[in-house]
Amino acid sequence: MSMRAPKVPSGEALEKLRSEAHDAIRKLRQKIGKLEDDGIDLILRGARSHYAWQDKPVPRELLKKIYDITAAGPTSMNSCPARFFFIETAEAKQRLAKALKDKNVDKMMSAPATVIVAHDVEFWKELPFLFPHEDRRHFFEGKLEHSEETAFRNGTLQGAYFMIAARALGLDVGAMSGFSNKIVDEEFFAGTTLKSNFLCNLGYADETALFQKLPRLPFDTACQFL
Repeated sequence: MSMRAPKVPSGEALEKLRSEAHDAIRKLRQKIGKLEDDGIDLILRGARSHYAWQDKPVPRELLKKIYDITAAGPTSMNSCPARFFFIETAEAKQRLAKALKDKNVDKMMSAPATVIVAHDVEFWKELPFLFPHEDRRHFFEGKLEHSEETAFRNGTLQGAYFMIAARALGLDVGAMSGFSNKIVDEEFFAGTTLKSNFLCNLGYADETALFQKLPRLPFDTACQFL
């Protein structure tokens, strides 16, 4: 169900909101100019993808907080096309297992929660709420290929924000692509405008399952100055 578009401020009210936004970002930069090395290590540099999990549930309030952080991340036109489905129950896990490659079933079944990171190809119907100052639905209505491309790109961004947010709040993650998107979509999203992107196991890791960290491409291989 689409949300009602908020009233768009104008005149002095708009100028006041913009001034408050300017002040807020200046205060944030004064408060914290950058993350310290420990914080960077926690979310990326020292973090690992996990495959085994402790038998410890993840509180739903924590999952909601992860989403709130994720939703703050930037997307094109504030489109926010990602949708997150938390697979927790034995019944839902059995349904999801149908789509997984054999080697990934145990990883998913043992995780406290597995998130289906999906996107809505009709995300543009929410633009009057998300981007209220200008109606841009015409960029997408009747243009399925462009809508799918935009939803996939920005939904993937949001999936990455989600993983970083989870790590920042003390959880471990293990993203998975070894599954059939077609089966997931048939099982969970039949008759809807939703499409699955990737899966992400979520919880408190059993680090004894880790192997050595694999190499990454050096700067000179992956980057160029033009």
